[in-house]
Amino acid sequence: MIVNLVMTKNPIYIHPDMSINEVRSLMDKEKIGHLPVLDKNNNLVGLVTRKDLIKASPSAATSLDMYEISYLLSKMTVKEVMEKKVITVGDNEVVEEAARIMADQGLGCLPVLKGGLLVGIITDTDLFRVFVNAFGARHPGVRFTCNILEKPGQLAKVSQAIAEKGGNLVAFVSSEGDDLSHRRATIKVNGMSRVDIEALVKSLPDVAIEDIRE
Repeated sequence: MIVNLVMTKNPIYIHPDMSINEVRSLMDKEKIGHLPVLDKNNNLVGLVTRKDLIKASPSAATSLDMYEISYLLSKMTVKEVMEKKVITVGDNEVVEEAARIMADQGLGCLPVLKGGLLVGIITDTDLFRVFVNAFGARHPGVRFTCNILEKPGQLAKVSQAIAEKGGNLVAFVSSEGDDLSHRRATIKVNGMSRVDIEALVKSLPDVAIEDIRE
């Protein structure tokens, strides 16, 4: 899956000369927490998040009243608070690489570029949707996690055995196991009962259920 398929396309953006008050109002209205900043030539020059707005606001210990604070923020512009060194991702990049960058860098979003121009933004919410879909969370079925010996054909044997018993794979997610000799697979199946799945897995060599639930 590539970024272009899961990103928010044609994202709302702001300009460097907008006031902080305008940005806060826009974020509240659109219920968003990240805004790319484009210059007059539509080049990406920065990024503003809610954290940036909080940092720019006077602390709770200030002696200023709310009107003075509002006045100060109305005079402060985006270019004064935006992050100028923006990490981006291409629209044809794979989703897991975007997720890795965000996790490693502690980011809540990545502006998405195509040919140097902003075409989207991928956020942690977009990645949560990918996660939900990958695990079949919106579909009924029996979900089980098992440890499988790491050798060629093992995952295929499990899926084939399920199909032969009339089960339909809703989700099949594989990840590293506790050691290099095993993989951990989380599988969701409909068309089979929990009892049938437990019996099936017990009949398979080198496969052990860690967790099962409906």
